[in-house]
Amino acid sequence: MHISTRVKAVPASGIRKFFDIVSQMEDVISLGVGEPDFVTPWHIREACIYSLERGYTNYTSNYGMIELRELLAAYIEGKYGVRYDPKNQILITVGVSEAIDLALRAILEPGEEVIIPEPCFVAYQPCVVFAGGVPVPISTGPETGFAPKPEQIERAVTPKTRAIMVSFPSNPTGAVMPRADLQALVDIAKAHDLYIISDEIYDKLVYGVEHTCIASLDSACERTIYLNGFSKAYAMTGWRIGYAASNPEVIEAMMKIHQYIIMCAPITAQMAAMEALKNGEGDTLEMIQQYGRRRRLIAGALNKMGLECFEPKGAFYVFPSIKSTGLSSDQFAERLLFEEKVAVVPGNIFGQCGEGYVRCSYATSLQNIQQAMERMAGFVQKVKR
Repeated sequence: MHISTRVKAVPASGIRKFFDIVSQMEDVISLGVGEPDFVTPWHIREACIYSLERGYTNYTSNYGMIELRELLAAYIEGKYGVRYDPKNQILITVGVSEAIDLALRAILEPGEEVIIPEPCFVAYQPCVVFAGGVPVPISTGPETGFAPKPEQIERAVTPKTRAIMVSFPSNPTGAVMPRADLQALVDIAKAHDLYIISDEIYDKLVYGVEHTCIASLDSACERTIYLNGFSKAYAMTGWRIGYAASNPEVIEAMMKIHQYIIMCAPITAQMAAMEALKNGEGDTLEMIQQYGRRRRLIAGALNKMGLECFEPKGAFYVFPSIKSTGLSSDQFAERLLFEEKVAVVPGNIFGQCGEGYVRCSYATSLQNIQQAMERMAGFVQKVKR
């Protein structure tokens, strides 16, 4: 049977493949999956249950419920000072993952390029390929705080470049790109008439710094496709609710694809998202405080055992270097799993410059983190002998 060469050229998700193994093992402490360990707050779940009791089981507008879009428009303007018309500038999607796919398919012609700083979320490059584009990775490292310098982006621009895709705070590093460098990125995009696709799913999860919404910067709003969702900040991963905001032309193009392949996001999840926006801020702040404590614990433990660890400013990941062990990322992760039953993700899954690192998620309990660090410290001591 024939399978598309474009699809065959893209490997299966390294994260999911790795955790298929984990699911078959017992007594594993997982620092791998990027998912809050908190249950969705009860008042948000209750809003969903109540909506079902009232018979909300129908399709919504392809754009999503206007009530949800109005709440989002008010939230974005209130928090970042960016004004979007809820009628034609906001689209509700099935998670941010769908929004990424829609944005790329809406703007790319075959063969056009998208600049992507690495390490990055595993879906970015495959989604570019599926949309007929060409991903152009640029490497970052601890010397730049795992954020690209503007001159790197400028050098990567060619006549075929259509967009720059960024995500700060970052998965897998927890990096936050400085405001001045983000403005320089916007200036580059303006000079070359490029789109900026900005995945800001971790915007609320920052520690000691203030998040900069790219669309709020000078000359950015019209060329930015702003993506966000409810999975991380409200512990709503399984609800699959995301959204995109941009100029009306881009949102209409994204909606056109969305209406044919998805129709609309589930109405019950949209009702829950409205409750999260209205009354979920306190829950989010409590989660951030707990993540902050875990972040300090895990980063300190990793550095103490000799694994140099960049201090994350956002999200819920650390990205320690394991180069001192003499093992590759794959070897370290596999041996740690089978010998000590601690699951981490090899850094090379997130791009070639991630080789020599592993990703650890601290979206788990303090007790689990402490036990995992004890096991990992013993492992590191063993392999360094």
